[in-house]
Amino acid sequence: MELMPEAQEGNSAGVALWRNPAQWFREKKLSRGFWIFFTAAFFFDAGFSVYFFLFNLYLLDFHFNEKAIGLVNGALTLGALVGTLPVGILGRRIGLRPLLLFCFVAAPLVGVSRAFWMWEPAQIGLAFLAGMVMCTWTVSFLPAVASLTTEESRTSAFSLIFSVGVGTSALGGAVCGYLPQWLRMAGFSMQSADVKRLILLSSCVLAAAGILAVLRLRLPARANDGEDAVSAWKAAAWLRGFKLNAFLRRFLPCMALWSAVLAAFTPFANVYMSRDLHIPLVRIGLIFSLAQVVQLTAGLFLPLLMRALGMINGIVATQLATALSLALLAAAHHEGLAILLYLSFSAAQWMSSPALYNLLMNETPEVERSPAAAMTMFSNALVGSVTTAGAGILLSRFGYAPVLLGIAGFALAVAVVCRILMGPRRASGTLPQIATHTVTD
Repeated sequence: MELMPEAQEGNSAGVALWRNPAQWFREKKLSRGFWIFFTAAFFFDAGFSVYFFLFNLYLLDFHFNEKAIGLVNGALTLGALVGTLPVGILGRRIGLRPLLLFCFVAAPLVGVSRAFWMWEPAQIGLAFLAGMVMCTWTVSFLPAVASLTTEESRTSAFSLIFSVGVGTSALGGAVCGYLPQWLRMAGFSMQSADVKRLILLSSCVLAAAGILAVLRLRLPARANDGEDAVSAWKAAAWLRGFKLNAFLRRFLPCMALWSAVLAAFTPFANVYMSRDLHIPLVRIGLIFSLAQVVQLTAGLFLPLLMRALGMINGIVATQLATALSLALLAAAHHEGLAILLYLSFSAAQWMSSPALYNLLMNETPEVERSPAAAMTMFSNALVGSVTTAGAGILLSRFGYAPVLLGIAGFALAVAVVCRILMGPRRASGTLPQIATHTVTD
């Protein structure tokens, strides 16, 4: 089975970027418009990567338990789910630039509100609103980059943005960890919650700074009525034929179930390290930074794994590794071992998702890829919002060890289901290379 040329180029582009940045930039000839958008994306991603890393730990300072944190994070995902379709329609009607301007104003303002209004019902409502606002960035990001690049430079542009995003996330985690120590050394005596609030507010200001670049950005005008009608007709035709697509009937349940595995633990990872392992913030920040580096490194080895095992077997192998890491983490009591197992979990789950998305694109005809991706994202978000809230309730009642063991068992079951549903037809397929990055949030 051959991989799309774009994915092959995307995998090598990230490596070439880090090996010789100057030559890479000269060869790609990215436009001035792209660099303006890249500046905006840099500030937005840098600010909110710090914000989302720290926010759950901030909630702990106000005595939010795992149940409340699960409800807050579930509301965030549900808000993004509810907002995605209306925002997509709005973007086609008014254009991407007004949507981006709204996002760079509204998202930081909602972030500031979440840092001050520490009443649980308000936090749930604000999280839902934050999800609806943040989805404007998710909806705008891909078409904005596509409109500012050529077919030859597009994959390289995505590679650059994602690679720099990983770097800023790692740096942000380290800064979050060391900032309280730096403030104490400078003579500032602040409570833990006050320090975290200062970081959260600063990250919102950093994200908002990207609006200066958006103001200089020139993007294509909104779609005309004819294009809207054609898009609506294509969507309706795809929906009518959806029941006939045998691959999606097998793939969507597998992908949704795997998203449930990740949504059950990933939002609580920092809380687990703080509450269960009693790791201080400075070390949690370093662990988060190290996890980013581990994920990036694991992504570079993904093509080798897929070439050796084949697509389906490779996906199942990463899922089994994820399940094993979670099971061992449930039994780990030594801090160093727990950190090592968490990094193993981060690497394994990071490898599984790009492989699944590549499988989706490879097995879906080109004309159906956009609606298939939309259906996948919708089902993932729907399952994720419910799973996160449910996991929070279970964690607050039973603690981490039994719940992690249960998630590990569920991950094992999902791997078996994926092998049964998708294995007989594709198990022998192999990949030359595979893209190692996906779009998230």
